[in-house]
Amino acid sequence: MGLGFLVKLRILQAIQEVQKIYYPVLSAVGVPVNLVTIAILSRGKCGLSKCVTHYLVAMAATDLLVIIFDLILRQIPIVYREKFGFVRSIPLCNSHAVLLYAVTDCSVWFTVTFTFDRFIAICSSKLRAKYCTDRTALIVLGTVTAASCLKNISWYFLYTTRYWLTNTPWFCLVLSAVSQSLLWAVFEFLHYVLTPFIPFFLILLFNALTVKSILMASRARKRLQSRGSGESPTDPEMVNRRKSMILLFVISGNFMVLWALFMVCSVVKRLDYLGVPASFPNFVPEIGFMLQNLSCCTNTFIYAVTQRKFREELKNGVTYPFAKMIMLIR
Repeated sequence: MGLGFLVKLRILQAIQEVQKIYYPVLSAVGVPVNLVTIAILSRGKCGLSKCVTHYLVAMAATDLLVIIFDLILRQIPIVYREKFGFVRSIPLCNSHAVLLYAVTDCSVWFTVTFTFDRFIAICSSKLRAKYCTDRTALIVLGTVTAASCLKNISWYFLYTTRYWLTNTPWFCLVLSAVSQSLLWAVFEFLHYVLTPFIPFFLILLFNALTVKSILMASRARKRLQSRGSGESPTDPEMVNRRKSMILLFVISGNFMVLWALFMVCSVVKRLDYLGVPASFPNFVPEIGFMLQNLSCCTNTFIYAVTQRKFREELKNGVTYPFAKMIMLIR
């Protein structure tokens, strides 16, 4: 047993001890903050269009479901497997897998569709009036949800009903005849390519095109202003674009940073099953899981930092019970 192996084992054990605190705390924070986000955005008082509000509410709802199906019903029983050993006898793992992967796909692809919507809104005034509407947003969100559910029904037949309680993508028991088949390896590889490899590419593409369009528009407006009075008054159009751009870039950037390691580990693991020699130390995918789950709890804080009216609504919601108590006391 070499020194390198012992070091990797110690790191893995340390990370697993951290997870025993990390996952329960993340669940305790993630559930209420996403519920608060849904409640605040649904009121429609944050100065956002109905179209944007639909996307942000849908993202918060799927993040909440990921916390329930992944953190609470999967990761916590895994890290406390000694106390949750009874979970192995519950014949629901394949159904759980379908729901978990469906809501995860929705969470990822809702971010892509929101990015595309903001790309259209910022870069194309002609398409904006037709595409960036609340009706289109609802149709897009419904289509993504239906497609995610249909795509992930396959897991019901590929997994057995029994839990394995191991922190790998195979968290359900898999028959050896299935797990060693080329068809299974190709299916899983395509699954992780579709989520989140392709979303990564699309988000990068839309953001790059958005930046290019904003820079070109900004230069054109500055040239027009310089030919006019010589002053540089505040441009409402550019201010609105800047606000929309900040929200877009922070949300998509947060998603990409927190999902990057998980994506790389997933693709490398599938390549390994397909016969391409590639692997990471065991603790690296564990960190990927932790960062991926963190992404379900951060959007609320992003809105609080970037959106003034959201902060005001959040502040009012926090202070309202205390104000009522003071009124009753008086």
